[in-house]
Amino acid sequence: MQPTLLILAAGIGSRYGGLKQADSMGPNGESILEFSVSDAAAAGFGKVVLVIRKDIEAEFKEKVGSKVEHILPTFYAYQEMDTALEWLDEKPERLKPWGTGHAILSARKYLTEPFVAINADDYYGPDAFKTIAHFLTTACAPDTYAMVAYRLANTLSENGSVSRGVCVENAEGYLTDVTERTKIERLEDGIYFTDDNGEKHFLADRTLVSMNFWGFHHSLLFVIDEMFRAFVAANTGNPKAEFYIPTVVNEQIKSGAARVKVLTSDSQWYGVTYPEDKETVQTALARLRS
Repeated sequence: MQPTLLILAAGIGSRYGGLKQADSMGPNGESILEFSVSDAAAAGFGKVVLVIRKDIEAEFKEKVGSKVEHILPTFYAYQEMDTALEWLDEKPERLKPWGTGHAILSARKYLTEPFVAINADDYYGPDAFKTIAHFLTTACAPDTYAMVAYRLANTLSENGSVSRGVCVENAEGYLTDVTERTKIERLEDGIYFTDDNGEKHFLADRTLVSMNFWGFHHSLLFVIDEMFRAFVAANTGNPKAEFYIPTVVNEQIKSGAARVKVLTSDSQWYGVTYPEDKETVQTALARLRS
C-alpha cells in the first residue's frame, strides 16, 4: 500500500504576509509545495491531499493545484472554523481554525493509508521523503509512528527568531518528548531561546527539532477525533486556543499508547518565516535543484 502525503496549506502566514504557500521559490517559478509533491512521488507516495481554506481555493488551485495534479493524484480538504464540529450544536466564535491537529482531522476521509503530514511552506529535501516512505511501508503500525527530525542549526532564519519543537529521544531512538521553544536565534556565542520570563537558555547546534514532518498510521485519526472533541469542550471560551499535532503525539507517548521513531536528517531545512527569507530560499533551491 502506497502512503499518502498530507500537506497543511491553510495557514494564514501572518509574519510573512500573503499566500506564501503559492509563492514562487524554485528556479522555474515552483512553489516549495511543488518540490514536496515531486519528492514524495519519487519516494513512492500514492496521492497528495491538500488542506486549504475556501477563501484561498481559487488562487491556490490556479497557482499550485494545477501543477501538482500532474505529479500525483490530488485531493482537497477544507479547514474552516466549523470543520469536524458537526457534533456541536452551538459553534464557538473563532478568528481562525483550530490548529494543525484540526487540519489533519479535516482530511480524514482521504486518509485511508499510512500518511505523512507536513507544512506547505517548508522545504524538507528528497532524502527525508525516501526515509519516511521506507518506514511507512515496512514498520508503521497502529502503535508505531515516525518523525523526521532536523538539526537546529540547519533550521534557523537569518532574519529573525523562530519557534521549534525541541525533541528528546531514548536509547532506542524513540521520541520521549517534544517541547516548544520560542524566540530561538543565533547570537555571537551560540544559539539561545528566550523563555516567558525573558531569560535566555543555550541550545546546541545539533539539537534535534521537529519541523512538523510526521509519519502516522491512519488509525490515529480516531484518537485525534476523540482528543479534539475534549479540547473544544475545554476551550469553547478561548478563541485563540489551538489543537496541535505535538499535543496528540505527546499524549500518545505519555500514555504508552504509541511510540514514535526519530528519523534524523542532517540536511538543510529551508522555510519562509519572514519575507526576507525568500531570497535565501530561492538561491538555495536554485543550487540544490540544478
